[in-house]
Amino acid sequence: MDAVVSVFFGIALLVVVFAIATYNSLVKQRNLFKNAFSQIDVQLKRRYDLIPNLVETAKGYMKHEREVLEAVITARNQAAATVKQAAAHPGAAQAMTALAGAENTLNGALGRLFALVESYPDLKANQNMMQLSEEITSTENRVAFARQAYNDAVTSYNTSREVFPASLIAGSFGFTPASVLEIAEVERQAPRVAFS
Repeated sequence: MDAVVSVFFGIALLVVVFAIATYNSLVKQRNLFKNAFSQIDVQLKRRYDLIPNLVETAKGYMKHEREVLEAVITARNQAAATVKQAAAHPGAAQAMTALAGAENTLNGALGRLFALVESYPDLKANQNMMQLSEEITSTENRVAFARQAYNDAVTSYNTSREVFPASLIAGSFGFTPASVLEIAEVERQAPRVAFS
């Protein structure tokens, strides 16, 4: 009888240790993807801070393109508001979808602005414009890297919470699925080099 009780307690202890280890692993995975999102948040805010300077630089040259400039600022403001909401709920499907939509709108507006810049040689050659364009491109690359790290962390978390028997623990303790962030890449016309 003592052997049966010992085996029962041994098995119960193993189950408890497994449940604790699984729970802690899921918490760690969830915290990793939330931290990864905060890196996206930092880079997007940097980008949003650069955009008004870009528009101000372009305003002096593009007096007849007010509509495009206003569209960029409107899209920037919408994206900045959306990223705040997403930062409050990283991984939530609705928040990630809203952020992706706002970022796609901003990317489209910026794409139109940069296409118009090509029509203004003085603006294109302006030192401030070149520097701001370079900083925005650099920041967009950082956003892409941060988004990749976030999406990897979300995928790892979702995989960890879906595999059996961890899925039993995840379901019991409210570990909900997280959503990846998919933003369309900005399409810019590459500069053409011609040798005469």
